[in-house]
Amino acid sequence: MTSAQLTAELTKKSGFALDGEQIKKLDIFEKLLLEWNSKMNLTAITDSEEIAVKHFYDSITPAIYTDIPKNSSIIDVGTGAGFPAIPLAIVRPDLKFTLLDSLNKRLVFLEAAARELKLDVRLIHMRAEDAAREKDFREGFDVSVSRAVAVMPVLCEYCIPFVKRGGMFIAMKGANAQAETDKSLNAIKTLGAELEKRVSLKLSDGSERMLAVIRKTGFTPEEYPRRGSRINKKPL
Repeated sequence: MTSAQLTAELTKKSGFALDGEQIKKLDIFEKLLLEWNSKMNLTAITDSEEIAVKHFYDSITPAIYTDIPKNSSIIDVGTGAGFPAIPLAIVRPDLKFTLLDSLNKRLVFLEAAARELKLDVRLIHMRAEDAAREKDFREGFDVSVSRAVAVMPVLCEYCIPFVKRGGMFIAMKGANAQAETDKSLNAIKTLGAELEKRVSLKLSDGSERMLAVIRKTGFTPEEYPRRGSRINKKPL
């Protein structure tokens, strides 16, 4: 069974069916990921089953367990090798994706992958704290999403400024997510948002995951986000 087929089995058990074209595109993405990974460091996960569970299914969980409105604009902050954005774009082709990363070589891979997969995504080579101050991006998205980039108080300052009032930030976290989220409540409030819900789940290998859904209720004050060094040294 390929990783794409296993992903389809896992999503089906969660009540989210993939069609043949989506399975085919996941299969193509795996091949591209492994091919490019031999030339640059994109992922330490290369086993087919692990790719299915820890990359593909994990990336698709926001589409399964949160309510992302149809045709939403989404920014994936710190997209890395395209997780969660590329699998999400495959299973939710109605969504409009912007992939943001500070490392250009990852975006070169993602440009090639998007072209091969015929995905209409926008790629931005910038640091999150700089992009969030650009008028085209600041409070310009219905949803921001980020997977395993930083601890929650730091992640909130990077991601919440991108979200429109009424939109949401979906933080994809692993172990210690509950405690991390508790420590981020001040940051969430300061940045003009509130914690709406936490969705706890387990992957098929037993790994714990949590989706923290944070709703933008106001506007982010102009002083945020701060410079990256300041964000990391003195989290909100």
